[in-house]
Amino acid sequence: MTTSTVADTTTHGEAPAPQQSAGKTAGKSLRTWFRKHLVWILIGVVLAGLVTYLAISSVSGAKDPRPLSARNPAPNGAMAVAEILADHGVSVASTDTFAKTMDEVADRDDATVLIYDPRGFLDRTQLEDITDAVEHVVLVTPRLRTLNALEQGFRPGGVVPEATTVLEPRCDLDDAVVAGKVSAQGAIYSGPVVCYPAAAKGSGIYAASQDGRVVVLGSTDLLDNQHLASEGNAALALRTLGKDQNLVWYLPGVGDVSATDSTPTLNELAPRWLAFAGPWMGIVVLLAIAWRGRRMGPLVFEPLPVVVKAAETAEGRARLYQDSRAVERAADNLRAGTLVRLARHFNLGTEATPEAIVDASAGHMGQPAPEVRFVLLDFRPENEGQLVQWAQQIERIEQEATTR
Repeated sequence: MTTSTVADTTTHGEAPAPQQSAGKTAGKSLRTWFRKHLVWILIGVVLAGLVTYLAISSVSGAKDPRPLSARNPAPNGAMAVAEILADHGVSVASTDTFAKTMDEVADRDDATVLIYDPRGFLDRTQLEDITDAVEHVVLVTPRLRTLNALEQGFRPGGVVPEATTVLEPRCDLDDAVVAGKVSAQGAIYSGPVVCYPAAAKGSGIYAASQDGRVVVLGSTDLLDNQHLASEGNAALALRTLGKDQNLVWYLPGVGDVSATDSTPTLNELAPRWLAFAGPWMGIVVLLAIAWRGRRMGPLVFEPLPVVVKAAETAEGRARLYQDSRAVERAADNLRAGTLVRLARHFNLGTEATPEAIVDASAGHMGQPAPEVRFVLLDFRPENEGQLVQWAQQIERIEQEATTR
């Protein structure tokens, strides 16, 4: 009975051991499989994230990150004013090419085109085509090239001072009078009709042609999402862009740059002022050459060969060594000159070795040969100060060896 009880107890106590061993084995196999397929797991996670991002982007709708875009909800975008105009019955169409813009305004007399071309991609012909095809054109911060193409009397007039935060209309234009004060920073323009001048009179941040068909806005603050709610910015933007039932929001790009079949010549690429300044600069150069030539005098011819004194040659070479900081090269020349003169003094001949010259010099002066050898052969100066001191030492040795 005791033996059976012990056996049963032993059996019941050891039964969980196989289960624990199986769990450890499964966990170890899982970790091994994970390490083996880690690269593929990471690739799958990246692909899943990319698919999720594309799906969210397609569901949320296309957004344009460009500044002052009608599809840009960012602070520098203009989605707010575009949606407000759409809620009030204005059909807003966003375009980014000249061809699409002309297609949108085809057979539509009641259309307004907003052009934001800060880099000046459009040329005169394209601007004239747009102006002739629509009822109203609104240009935002145009460049001088664009203004010259309009031929409406618009000219740049500077910028709004930083201290000026609010601008008064100071004109009789209905849109400006109804909108009242605006808050904007940017460029100012002069034209037939000027509103919101930066000073008492002159150029303003809003300029229009005499018939009101062309309007120039000097600041994106009047349209962007960030400043639309400031003062009367929204009222001025809505009244300026909402005159017609159709609004084409045009942001030109690089594809709108007109290309010519022929390569421009140098005369076409050169600025206009070069035609007047070029001959004048040529005359100035000729006068300068004549003046300097008379000042320096005629050329002097000297027969060759020219005899140069040894002292001048040595001094010139020393200055070259000094300028290039060639301490080692200068030391080698001084050492070679000293050994040649000592060998000549002791009649050792041209085949004498440096050791023989050192032994002869040390024996003649009565000094230990290792000391003389260290100064004449072994010592290597590292800077100009050591070079000067070492030159004085070998000169002293040479004087003692040749005078005794």
